[in-house]
Amino acid sequence: MSKENDISLEKTHEEWLKQAATLSEALPYMRRYAGESLVIKYGGHAMGDDDLAKLFARDIVLLRQIGANPVVVHGGGPQIGNMLDKLKIESEFIHGLRVTDKATVDVVEMVLAGSINKQIVAQINAQGGFAVGLSGKDGNLIKAVKLRRTMRDPDSNIERILDLGLVGEPSEINPHILDNFEESDITPVIAPVGVASNGDTLNINADTAAGAIAGAINAKRLLMLTDVVGVLDKSGKLIPELTATEARKLIKDETISGGMIPKVETCLNAIDQGVEAAVIIDGRVPHSVILELFTEHGAGTKIEGN
Repeated sequence: MSKENDISLEKTHEEWLKQAATLSEALPYMRRYAGESLVIKYGGHAMGDDDLAKLFARDIVLLRQIGANPVVVHGGGPQIGNMLDKLKIESEFIHGLRVTDKATVDVVEMVLAGSINKQIVAQINAQGGFAVGLSGKDGNLIKAVKLRRTMRDPDSNIERILDLGLVGEPSEINPHILDNFEESDITPVIAPVGVASNGDTLNINADTAAGAIAGAINAKRLLMLTDVVGVLDKSGKLIPELTATEARKLIKDETISGGMIPKVETCLNAIDQGVEAAVIIDGRVPHSVILELFTEHGAGTKIEGN
């Protein structure tokens, strides 16, 4: 055997040893989550990149294999926008917020509960899992009310209510249908559309839906995949861990600002409902879910109670 082949075998052996060591180190973390419910909000770059989507599906299958109960709640804003453009449906915006009329919400439901939902289901099944797609309307999983936003007029200082149409927020989560999945090997994949008391379909922010579901099923973790590394301090450095009290202080002093505020508030609401911890994860990192759950390093900012 040549020296070159010896080196090749040696490298392969080192890689095998490293892989075995990694699996051994992950064992305590796997035990921690066996039998526990994990709600994972899936969206952003992680969902739009084919390679990352495949790795995400593998992570979900692995969670099932160790006995955890993952629940996937997905978004789909860019895909909805693309379909509206294709169908030449123009959207009205009020202060940057899209008004969702009947034609728009029909497209939202078609894209979220149809093509995107079934694509994610197919990806998980292709990796050896057993996933089933749902929307918040199935089994009245997500009952919702219309979302009202108030805006203050800068000239008169008078507040007025903005009617964003068929945009909703959860008013009640009925987890009975998810309880049935927990007792099986089925992974539910949920599109964030809800149903109003009058039967209207309401479009719900995926982060908000995931947080409400996590609280309702007493999940051990809420994992929110984003396109940022996590919560940053004023110098731009990642904050790996925060208490709820610390997170609220960072919102107050504007360290947490802009689009990160609603994400952190969703985490805080879930913790208030009994979720042990919520994590804002960089979904652009391969295997980010596994890195967060099964390593000491983690993959974002974890927020816990107190």
